[in-house]
Amino acid sequence: MVNNKLLRMDNVGIVVESLDDVISFFTELGLKLEGRFMVAGEWAGRVTGLGDQRVEIAMMVTPDGHSRLELSRFLSPSVVADHRNAPVNALGYLRVMFAVKDLDEMLSRLSKHGAQLVGDVVQYEESYRLCYVRGPEGILIGLAEELNTK
Repeated sequence: MVNNKLLRMDNVGIVVESLDDVISFFTELGLKLEGRFMVAGEWAGRVTGLGDQRVEIAMMVTPDGHSRLELSRFLSPSVVADHRNAPVNALGYLRVMFAVKDLDEMLSRLSKHGAQLVGDVVQYEESYRLCYVRGPEGILIGLAEELNTK
Protein backbone atom coordinates (compact mmCIF):
# COMPACT_ATOMS: atom_id res chain seq x y z
CA MET A 1 0.00 0.00 0.00
CA VAL A 2 1.22 3.49 -0.90
CA ASN A 3 1.82 5.88 1.98
CA ASN A 4 -0.78 8.45 0.90
CA LYS A 5 -0.35 11.96 2.33
CA LEU A 6 -3.59 13.32 0.85
CA LEU A 7 -6.01 14.30 3.62
CA ARG A 8 -9.10 15.55 1.73
CA MET A 9 -10.38 17.77 -1.05
CA ASP A 10 -11.16 21.17 0.49
CA ASN A 11 -13.09 22.90 -2.29
CA VAL A 12 -13.78 23.47 -5.97
CA GLY A 13 -13.39 27.03 -7.23
CA ILE A 14 -15.70 28.83 -9.63
CA VAL A 15 -15.02 32.36 -10.94
CA VAL A 16 -18.24 34.38 -11.35
CA GLU A 17 -19.41 37.89 -12.23
CA SER A 18 -22.23 38.16 -9.67
CA LEU A 19 -21.62 36.57 -6.29
CA ASP A 20 -25.15 37.45 -5.17
CA ASP A 21 -26.85 35.59 -8.05
CA VAL A 22 -24.64 32.52 -7.74
CA ILE A 23 -24.90 32.41 -3.93
CA SER A 24 -28.69 32.54 -4.29
CA PHE A 25 -28.63 29.65 -6.78
CA PHE A 26 -26.42 27.41 -4.65
CA THR A 27 -28.40 28.32 -1.51
CA GLU A 28 -31.54 27.08 -3.29
CA LEU A 29 -29.68 23.88 -4.13
CA GLY A 30 -29.02 23.41 -0.41
CA LEU A 31 -25.54 24.77 0.21
CA LYS A 32 -24.98 27.24 3.04
CA LEU A 33 -22.96 30.44 2.86
CA GLU A 34 -20.06 29.79 5.22
CA GLY A 35 -18.34 33.14 4.75
CA ARG A 36 -17.79 36.05 2.41
CA PHE A 37 -14.59 38.08 2.41
CA MET A 38 -12.01 40.00 0.36
CA VAL A 39 -8.60 38.58 -0.50
CA ALA A 40 -6.15 41.19 -1.73
CA GLY A 41 -2.52 41.95 -2.14
CA GLU A 42 0.73 40.72 -3.52
CA TRP A 43 0.83 37.68 -1.22
CA ALA A 44 -2.37 36.31 -2.79
CA GLY A 45 -1.02 36.92 -6.26
CA ARG A 46 2.04 34.87 -5.42
CA VAL A 47 -0.27 31.87 -4.92
CA THR A 48 -2.26 32.39 -8.14
CA GLY A 49 0.54 33.80 -10.28
CA LEU A 50 -1.56 36.90 -11.05
CA GLY A 51 0.48 39.48 -9.14
CA ASP A 52 -1.32 42.10 -7.07
CA GLN A 53 -4.99 41.08 -6.97
CA ARG A 54 -8.31 41.85 -5.33
CA VAL A 55 -10.84 39.03 -5.18
CA GLU A 56 -14.16 38.83 -3.34
CA ILE A 57 -14.75 35.26 -2.20
CA ALA A 58 -17.83 33.44 -0.94
CA MET A 59 -17.39 29.97 0.55
CA MET A 60 -20.40 27.66 0.27
CA VAL A 61 -20.63 24.36 2.18
CA THR A 62 -22.77 21.27 1.59
CA PRO A 63 -25.22 20.17 4.32
CA ASP A 64 -22.92 17.36 5.47
CA GLY A 65 -20.06 19.85 5.95
CA HIS A 66 -17.63 17.80 3.83
CA SER A 67 -17.61 19.67 0.49
CA ARG A 68 -17.22 23.32 -0.39
CA LEU A 69 -17.48 25.64 -3.37
CA GLU A 70 -15.25 28.70 -3.42
CA LEU A 71 -16.98 31.36 -5.50
CA SER A 72 -14.60 34.12 -6.60
CA ARG A 73 -15.30 37.52 -8.18
CA PHE A 74 -12.09 39.10 -9.51
CA LEU A 75 -11.99 42.87 -9.13
CA SER A 76 -8.38 43.00 -10.31
CA PRO A 77 -6.85 41.81 -12.44
CA SER A 78 -9.83 41.58 -14.75
CA VAL A 79 -11.09 38.24 -16.07
CA VAL A 80 -9.26 37.19 -19.25
CA ALA A 81 -11.19 34.10 -20.42
CA ASP A 82 -14.74 32.80 -20.28
CA HIS A 83 -15.41 29.05 -20.37
CA ARG A 84 -18.93 29.14 -18.93
CA ASN A 85 -20.71 28.07 -22.08
CA ALA A 86 -18.27 25.33 -23.08
CA PRO A 87 -20.00 22.10 -24.08
CA VAL A 88 -19.81 19.13 -21.74
CA ASN A 89 -17.05 17.53 -23.84
CA ALA A 90 -14.66 20.53 -23.50
CA LEU A 91 -11.24 19.99 -21.96
CA GLY A 92 -10.59 21.14 -18.40
CA TYR A 93 -12.68 21.39 -15.26
CA LEU A 94 -16.29 21.60 -16.23
CA ARG A 95 -18.90 20.73 -13.64
CA VAL A 96 -19.63 19.64 -10.11
CA MET A 97 -22.09 16.80 -9.43
CA PHE A 98 -24.53 16.99 -6.52
CA ALA A 99 -26.58 14.16 -5.04
CA VAL A 100 -30.19 15.24 -4.43
CA LYS A 101 -33.22 13.61 -2.85
CA ASP A 102 -36.01 14.60 -5.28
CA LEU A 103 -34.63 15.54 -8.69
CA ASP A 104 -37.90 16.84 -10.14
CA GLU A 105 -38.59 19.07 -7.13
CA MET A 106 -35.01 20.38 -7.22
CA LEU A 107 -35.27 21.21 -10.91
CA SER A 108 -38.46 23.13 -10.25
CA ARG A 109 -36.81 25.13 -7.47
CA LEU A 110 -33.66 25.86 -9.47
CA SER A 111 -35.65 26.95 -12.53
CA LYS A 112 -36.82 29.95 -10.46
CA HIS A 113 -33.15 30.99 -10.46
CA GLY A 114 -32.83 30.65 -14.23
CA ALA A 115 -31.55 27.06 -14.32
CA GLN A 116 -32.11 25.18 -17.57
CA LEU A 117 -31.66 21.53 -18.46
CA VAL A 118 -28.75 20.91 -20.82
CA GLY A 119 -30.23 17.71 -22.26
CA ASP A 120 -32.76 15.40 -20.65
CA VAL A 121 -33.29 13.82 -17.27
CA VAL A 122 -32.22 10.21 -17.85
CA GLN A 123 -32.28 7.05 -15.81
CA TYR A 124 -29.14 4.95 -15.51
CA GLU A 125 -30.20 1.35 -15.03
CA GLU A 126 -32.08 0.98 -11.73
CA SER A 127 -29.53 3.13 -9.88
CA TYR A 128 -29.82 6.85 -10.68
CA ARG A 129 -31.76 9.60 -12.40
CA LEU A 130 -29.27 12.15 -13.76
CA CYS A 131 -29.13 15.46 -15.57
CA TYR A 132 -26.92 18.45 -16.29
CA VAL A 133 -28.20 21.95 -15.55
CA ARG A 134 -26.90 25.38 -16.48
CA GLY A 135 -27.45 27.87 -13.68
CA PRO A 136 -26.71 31.59 -13.46
CA GLU A 137 -23.86 32.74 -15.68
CA GLY A 138 -23.98 29.41 -17.53
CA ILE A 139 -22.45 27.49 -14.61
CA LEU A 140 -22.78 23.78 -15.32
CA ILE A 141 -23.73 21.38 -12.53
CA GLY A 142 -24.85 17.77 -12.49
CA LEU A 143 -27.69 16.45 -10.37
CA ALA A 144 -28.08 12.80 -9.40
CA GLU A 145 -30.95 11.15 -7.56
CA GLU A 146 -30.17 7.69 -6.24
CA LEU A 147 -33.11 5.34 -6.77
CA ASN A 148 -34.27 3.03 -4.03
CA THR A 149 -34.32 -0.43 -5.54
CA LYS A 150 -35.26 -2.23 -2.34
